[in-house]
Amino acid sequence: MNQLYHTPREQGPRIVAIGGGHGLSNMLRGLKRYTENLSAIVTVADDGGGSGMLRQDLGMPPPGDLRSCMEALANTEPLMRELMHYRFTEGSLAGQSFGNLFLAALNGISPSFDAAVARMSEVLAITGRVLPVTTADVQLKAFFENGASVVGESKIFYCKKREDCRITRVRLVPEHPRALPEALTAIRDADVLLLGPGSLYTSIIPNLLVDGIVQAIQASHALKIYVCNVMTQEGETEGYTVSDHIQALFQHAAPGLFQVCLANSSPIPREVAARYASEGAEPLQCDVRTCAALGVEVVRRPMAVVEDGYVRHHPDALARELILLHAERSVRIAGSGARDRADAYRMEHQK
Repeated sequence: MNQLYHTPREQGPRIVAIGGGHGLSNMLRGLKRYTENLSAIVTVADDGGGSGMLRQDLGMPPPGDLRSCMEALANTEPLMRELMHYRFTEGSLAGQSFGNLFLAALNGISPSFDAAVARMSEVLAITGRVLPVTTADVQLKAFFENGASVVGESKIFYCKKREDCRITRVRLVPEHPRALPEALTAIRDADVLLLGPGSLYTSIIPNLLVDGIVQAIQASHALKIYVCNVMTQEGETEGYTVSDHIQALFQHAAPGLFQVCLANSSPIPREVAARYASEGAEPLQCDVRTCAALGVEVVRRPMAVVEDGYVRHHPDALARELILLHAERSVRIAGSGARDRADAYRMEHQK
């Protein structure tokens, strides 16, 4: 738990995690064990699946990624968790999540979408806060090396497979939406700022294209960490190394946006890697020297686990390493005692 700090969770570090998708919610599950001072800033560019249907039918921002983060941080009875996670299997609602519908209903009776998210957070008694990066109605447009382009987050995968070349950049349509003020405040007040893990072009970068977000990150004195994915992603980052991810982030935001990258060092079972390879994905190659030339230190730690045949960050292992990094590098802890305590903690928990 919070043995490294010997303090209750309510006094834990102020952590802001920026991203979307399964990677973000998975990380939040681990982090809430260490601190209650959590803020998740979540992309609203999704237009696929149940979220896309609600977005099209009701004209609301996509609820899916926000709902997943709230579920990850929820402190409710098992029945409520099961209810929020339930997906309909028949009829016109087939595939739709009850949690998405619940947030849509709250949006209908609330003065704004962010107010609806806050109300759902209260119902679920979540640890911390979940914030949409913007309440603007935005789409994601991707451009490819061969000059092709496509609008719609859900279409990028298929367009990339068809064009068989790299994504060069993405942008929001319309461009320059305003950030939610609470998101900017959270970034300003953070002790630790996290980017990722998650889909590079469709979960992380869209947040950086919202007006004010990059500037707020640059102005922050927090420890800034990019949490790199364990595997490359089919239809998005085939053939990418760690430095390719960093370069894409810097290109869309600003060089030097962060100075630390946390990457996995756990080996991937051969049979699992073979299955990923058949789908065009592979373990992310860690080109440390190229990353250093970009001004980013790569910290490698064992954090990966295989669940149902898929490689994920283990939420507890990832959260532990992030808390350790904060303890080791925080300027708020005087002297060398922080690193000594972190080293002792690491040795104890890796026995």
